Amino acid sequence: MTRRIRLIADDYGLAPGVSAGILDLLDRGRLTGTSCMTGFPEWAKEAERIKPLCGRAAVGLHLTLTDQLAATGRSALAPEGRLPPLRALALPVLRGRIGDRHVHAELDAQYGRFVEALGRRPDFVDGHQHVHFLPVVRTWLRTRFPEGADRPALRGAPALAAGSKVAAIAALAAGFNRSMQRAGFIVFQPLAGIYDWRQPEKFAAVLQAAVEGLPERGLFMCHPGHVDETLRARDTMQDVREVEFAALASDEFGAGLARAGVEILDGKR
Repeated sequence: MTRRIRLIADDYGLAPGVSAGILDLLDRGRLTGTSCMTGFPEWAKEAERIKPLCGRAAVGLHLTLTDQLAATGRSALAPEGRLPPLRALALPVLRGRIGDRHVHAELDAQYGRFVEALGRRPDFVDGHQHVHFLPVVRTWLRTRFPEGADRPALRGAPALAAGSKVAAIAALAAGFNRSMQRAGFIVFQPLAGIYDWRQPEKFAAVLQAAVEGLPERGLFMCHPGHVDETLRARDTMQDVREVEFAALASDEFGAGLARAGVEILDGKR
């Protein structure tokens, strides 16, 4: 019996090389879909490139509250117009030093840019550096997509496992799956694809583990792409994107799927 797995590339729209690599993999049938960062000046152009794939690939919204330019400009969230690092965001938000309204305004702006450019709601929502797990974002999700609406699916928490990175993400996501399911959302779980990207050689094993054991309701996140000058200026995650792209595009990966009797889900739920 064929098992199907869900592979989602993060960061479409971050840089032209990243977007081009993701579009290439979607064309090859090596991804289920991608989540989009809508706050950059090039977003309208990148939206036009992916728009023909909507309905065939899953196209989601990658909520961004860290490290990049704020879609809303200067605010208590982004005093200089740039979103804070994660370490400078989480505790102030949790302790109420950054008001919910500032966070919600930024998320509203990113969501509005997605809908305006693509003429549709996102198929799913996730978060850059997992910010969608923050309580303030959970509230926004429930408010923005009230019960009875055509709700997007959500990226869920990872399964508990050894390793400090997985543990930290699981702690941030505590209660997320159950509470959002109770609110009526579809939650894809468990989340797979977590590894130390400073060690690119680990990606192949993480990908193989997903081929061998990821359940159909699970989700494997990845960050493929090509390095260009825009990416170098915006993000520290660079050369590993080329490694992930090469692995996903490889004949070896295709043959491994066939041997395991596994198919990559298309964009339909």
